[in-house]
Parts: sequence; C-alpha cells; structure tokens
Amino acid sequence: MAMRGILTTTIFLLGWSVAAAPAQDAILPASVIFATSTGYWEDDGNAPDVERAPMGAESVANPEGKATQRHGYYKLFAVRQADRTSKVYLQQIAQTETGPAIASTIELQEISDLKPYVTDIRPENSNGIMKEPGLFATIYLKTDPAAEPDSWTVLIDEFGDITVEKATN
Repeated sequence: MAMRGILTTTIFLLGWSVAAAPAQDAILPASVIFATSTGYWEDDGNAPDVERAPMGAESVANPEGKATQRHGYYKLFAVRQADRTSKVYLQQIAQTETGPAIASTIELQEISDLKPYVTDIRPENSNGIMKEPGLFATIYLKTDPAAEPDSWTVLIDEFGDITVEKATN
C-alpha cells in the first residue's frame, strides 16, 4: 500500500512539474510587441523586393531564373529592445505554393532612430487583404514615456515606394 502511495505521489509530482514548465517552442518571440499584416503587393518575378533590405532577407525567387508572377502582403511589427524602446520592421510576405514565405525584411530606420516607445500599430482597415497594391498603416509611439503618443504613417504606393512620416491630422 505504501509503495502504491509513493508511486501515485511521484506520478502526481512529475505531472505537476511538466505542467508548470514554460513553453520551450514559442511561436512568436516575447520581444515582438505589436504586429499587423496588411496591404498587398505583386510583381512579375523580376522586380526587386522592398528596397533598403538589410542582410538576412530570404529570397523567394524562382531558382531556375524564370520570371513568375509573385504576390503577397506586408507585415509591420515592433520589436522591444533591452532599454524598453522599439525597432520597427517591415516584411514582404510572399504567398507560395507551400505557404507564406518572407520575401524581404527591412528596418524602418526613420522610426527606429527616434528610439520610440511603440504603443500600437494599426492597419488602415481590418477588412483583410486589399485588392489594390500598397500599404497604409499607423504607428503610435512616444519618444518620452510620460508624453502622449504621436502617430506616424507608413505608406507604400503601387510602385513599392515607401514613405514614413509623422501623421498630419
């Protein structure tokens, strides 16, 4: 009987330690504090990815060199730094036969240079994928933690040109 009690207690404690252990495979890093997927892009396969692309961008071009139609959406996200400020990144996500793939990633230096405290990122609307190429999103940020947030817009036109500027209301 005592052996049965010890076995039951051991199984209970083992189960408790497994349940209390933190998840090891996080889907999204804790440092990503805001993200939105919005907008639409397409090209003939020969167009360059979003300009100002830093190292680490993945290529989703056709390996045989044949131009094939590509399309996808944009992802805009803020990553919290150790000093509590944020860096903001823009990704081009390609829709491929095997699922979404990162076509390019750039840091929006105009925002990151402010060393902002990002408080929100919002798309122009929440209707899903847009039918027209481009992106419009608003980033809310503070340069002083005690101040009211300012809004900055990120605009990508139908030609892929990126504009980042303080919103004018």
